[in-house]
Amino acid sequence: MTPQPRSEAEQEALDELLREATWANDVPRARTLIERGADVNAKDDTEQSSYLITTSEGYLDLLNLTLSNGARVNSLDSWNGTGLIRAAERGHALVVGRLLAAGIDKNHVNRIGYQALHEAVWLGADTSTYVDTVRALVAGGVELNRVSVSEGLTPLEMARQRGYAALEAALIAALRPTRITDPDAALLRAAGAGDADRLARALRAGADLESRDSFGRTALLLAVSEGRDDAARLLVAMGANPNALDDRHDTPWLVTGVTGSVSMLETLLPAKPDLGIVNRFGGTSLIPASERGHVAYVRRVLETGLDVNHVNDLGWTALLEAVILGDGGADHQRIVRLLLAAGADRSIPDRDGVTALEHARARGYTALVRLLRDR
Repeated sequence: MTPQPRSEAEQEALDELLREATWANDVPRARTLIERGADVNAKDDTEQSSYLITTSEGYLDLLNLTLSNGARVNSLDSWNGTGLIRAAERGHALVVGRLLAAGIDKNHVNRIGYQALHEAVWLGADTSTYVDTVRALVAGGVELNRVSVSEGLTPLEMARQRGYAALEAALIAALRPTRITDPDAALLRAAGAGDADRLARALRAGADLESRDSFGRTALLLAVSEGRDDAARLLVAMGANPNALDDRHDTPWLVTGVTGSVSMLETLLPAKPDLGIVNRFGGTSLIPASERGHVAYVRRVLETGLDVNHVNDLGWTALLEAVILGDGGADHQRIVRLLLAAGADRSIPDRDGVTALEHARARGYTALVRLLRDR
């Protein structure tokens, strides 16, 4: 049966429900409403649409949902501002990067004479959040020297007038007259060194975000491996792939399990990494983290819902690795507790039929024996 067309009032009611779901960051509800025909571009009497709300509030998942359902990326709000300007004002670097990738007008000027970069500086703060946002705008190729209509200041002059030393440094670096002859090579060097400003300039110069070194490592993998959080945040904001495999079958996400960096884990999660991707031993990131005693990482990664009982190519689970390759000390005891609390099956044996409990007994790990003994 062909559905009956909605009246104008019915459509307006549906669109209002979508805006309400968007303000609440209710992704499942918003998806359902869109499937029912709600319009992501429909505005209320204050010129707010579902799409525009996602940009100011920093709701990345909802932004992606609206973009995939026909959001008009250059739609304007009541200040004649784009979503990029709204996101920059609030310091939403991930949203800024996503909008730049979607082809938004990066240099649009709003009703009060500001571009996105002006808003990030003049209405922002001297924090890492806004430095990340400014770097994303730089990497995306926005104008750097436009004078604002209201104050008659460039972004750099704004930073100086505000006394924002960190933003000033980022803008000085962006304006440095450095000729980049090989942007891809510059990108990889900057990532490994953790120089986020050089990284932004390399991307601005046209570097391929997924360029690789002679070992197949991308810039994001290099940044993660070296613990370069600033660089990794910029690369993720600009859309770098967290699942890009190198010649050793490592990915940025998998490396976090080796390093145990919770901050890097948090940096990569918005990029939607494949939590089930496996390393050259067939293991998820949880397994090396459990082996190496990375307690905080294990605690956090278990919250993502990845398979706690995954068996690698050696026939070991995270629980088995924590016992077999651990030292039986306090950190590995904590990890065993965390794994068991998350549903680790202590009865799964290795390829020789030996359980984690039996391995603990053989090694004299009495504390682990007590934890693993059937209760």
